[in-house]
Amino acid sequence: MTAFFTWLAGLPPLAQIPVVLLVFGIVIALVVFFIEFAPRSGRKYTIMRLLVAIGVPAVLVLMLGVYNDAIWLVPLAAVLGAGLFLLDLRARGGKGSLLQLIAFMAPAVILLAVGLFYPLVKTLIAAFFSNDGSTFVGLNNFVQVLSNQGLQAVGNQVLWVIVTPILATVIGLAYAVFIDRSHGERVLKVLVFMPVAISFVGASIIFKFFYDYQQGNQIGLLNQIVIWFGGTPVNWLQSFPLNNALLIVILIWTQTGFAMVLLSAAIKGIPDDQIEAAELDGANAFQRFRNVTVPGIRPTIIVTWITIAIVSLKVYDIIAATTQGQNGTSVISYQMVRLFQNLPPQTGTSSAEALLLFILILPFLIYNTNNIRKQRLGL
Repeated sequence: MTAFFTWLAGLPPLAQIPVVLLVFGIVIALVVFFIEFAPRSGRKYTIMRLLVAIGVPAVLVLMLGVYNDAIWLVPLAAVLGAGLFLLDLRARGGKGSLLQLIAFMAPAVILLAVGLFYPLVKTLIAAFFSNDGSTFVGLNNFVQVLSNQGLQAVGNQVLWVIVTPILATVIGLAYAVFIDRSHGERVLKVLVFMPVAISFVGASIIFKFFYDYQQGNQIGLLNQIVIWFGGTPVNWLQSFPLNNALLIVILIWTQTGFAMVLLSAAIKGIPDDQIEAAELDGANAFQRFRNVTVPGIRPTIIVTWITIAIVSLKVYDIIAATTQGQNGTSVISYQMVRLFQNLPPQTGTSSAEALLLFILILPFLIYNTNNIRKQRLGL
């Protein structure tokens, strides 16, 4: 792969375009061919699938840049591909379905074990040991986390989790109700949904300019508005506790569109005969909203609220891009990363922060699981 790109870079610019288009066309043609023709029955198609199962893993390993000391990975990839093909073929004949299930699930299970369960267990153990991992300290790390600046970070995190999902869900619901089936509905929804496509860092930079404070000519829109009304500029991001509220606005701005899309789709799923029946009973618009719309979209409201609440527990990006946790704006996620990046790393305290964050997320996960179970049981 590296050799191909090196060769491509050596071509004249105008010659690179047809080569890229040709390679792209070949890849698309192969994908379409394998999807449309390879699954067909017959010996020649079976042989074709076998060759693909053997060749594709081997070629992919080669494209990843295998060197002489690891060239054995190429035949290993080919053998694994052939083994998976035989498992699939045997299962199609009505045999070996359990073995096939285990074989195809094994990579995902291994990745989960390596990338999720092992770090979870390691973090859990590290939370009860000293920062160098040599001494068992019990709950001392948690005591340190819940004291002074750490306690303020926990309080700020709780504030984010309470305020952000409520306001984002309420604003998104109100917007979905007011523009439902109105003229220009698509355009209005796109305008509200656009911030969802912006990263937290990008949104933070936008609002950082909006909140900017200067001694002379203002570049921050908010301070310029204050000056137009005869006031004096305010250093918004250093004004505690107002700075926390202004940072929460950034997350609300990025999540309102998400809430609006989900709730708008749920509202459209309410049967029209229910709305019409409420109208015939003499219910006004607010009564129809309270007694028909809200009960009809209650599961979606819960899912939206829980999702935004979980996002609120991971606001490291916003804090890091705006205040770096100064002036009373730090949260658990930022404290966790900052402690781990210290020299030397404070792994014990950082792990305690991570475990505390997990404990805060756990009730939302349990509630969401119970809610899904009740929906399936029709409760």
